[in-house]
Amino acid sequence: MFKWIIVGGGIQGVTMASFLLKENKASIRDMAIVDPHQKPLQNWKRCTELISMPYLRSPVVHHLDVRPFSLQSFVKSNVMDESTAFYGRFKRSALALFNEHCSHLIQDIGLKESWIQGRVKKLERFQNYWQLELQDGRKLAGENIVLAVGVSEQLVWPDWAIEVKKQPDVPVYHIFNSTLPTFEQMKRPFTIIGGGITSVHLALKLSSVFPGEVILLKQHSFRLHDFDSDPAWLGPKNQMSFRKTACYQKRREQIKQARHKGSLPRDLYMKMRRSIRDEKLMAVDGEVYGASMKKGQIILENEQGRVIHQTGTVLLATGFNPSLPEKHWLEPVIKKLNLSCAACGYPIVSSSLQWGPGLYVIGALAELEVGPIARNISGARQAAERIVQSF
Repeated sequence: MFKWIIVGGGIQGVTMASFLLKENKASIRDMAIVDPHQKPLQNWKRCTELISMPYLRSPVVHHLDVRPFSLQSFVKSNVMDESTAFYGRFKRSALALFNEHCSHLIQDIGLKESWIQGRVKKLERFQNYWQLELQDGRKLAGENIVLAVGVSEQLVWPDWAIEVKKQPDVPVYHIFNSTLPTFEQMKRPFTIIGGGITSVHLALKLSSVFPGEVILLKQHSFRLHDFDSDPAWLGPKNQMSFRKTACYQKRREQIKQARHKGSLPRDLYMKMRRSIRDEKLMAVDGEVYGASMKKGQIILENEQGRVIHQTGTVLLATGFNPSLPEKHWLEPVIKKLNLSCAACGYPIVSSSLQWGPGLYVIGALAELEVGPIARNISGARQAAERIVQSF
């Protein structure tokens, strides 16, 4: 039997494992990390590489190690150039550096020894332990479970895109679909749907390779914010009043209002403006309500059915569905154990992020307690610290 089973091996799960191991709350033999991918952080690396994100949006102290200045120490000990390792006044980490630091951490704590590739089929509570059944029939028993699952597989497809995809071989793709063809295989020009940080990173990448053949189609003006929520949410200034809010519906509203959805930092916006000025990229306003395929082209229409654009390939940068993830195996557990949930379906947990006996949450599932930063690296660190300090 394992002392800890962590479900999810992305940013949240690896952070949790790092804190448990480095704070001596578990040994590597006591731990199992269950994830559908072959390696830790595999989906994170795939998605960030896909859009060629050069720098994280997060500042230097947001990483997966316990010590706050671990990333800076890593740069100094490896004699790296700080001027290229970090960007801007918030010292945002270069993606390559961040990933290298993660790899160093994963190797240092021997995380791969605890890795179990598989998908969860069923979670059951017995008298004093949990049993996790995987889709291939394997069963794991553990004293404590940490749910580090997110919404990254819940891709948002607009209704018009779902409808047009009913036709065979229509080149409309969600950018984070795991079966996305290579860009070289796609018919040009490209039209990217979205106005946030993902769509702009993607537009800059494609316009550098296929100049003049990329259009960014957005339904709102660009929203400029350094971070995806106000930095006051990182500390007690906003968190204390959030936790004093007894109504979870109000907490959900606060989270929605706090998140700068579909936003991007100013430096990325300026980079995009230069690309537009150099005629490598075009950005146009418009909201798509319908689409059809005619003579090898995708015809995009507005609410009145008028043609607003035609293109070779549509790439959706439309984000993720925020509803409760992993419902197929979580909902039976919720019903059987009568676990507390808010009206939105998300867990109501203690201050130590405990949802049930030996059952803890981190990441998206912890947001009604941690707040709008819960899904971010900073939220992972705070959540992992809360769980660890409760033991």
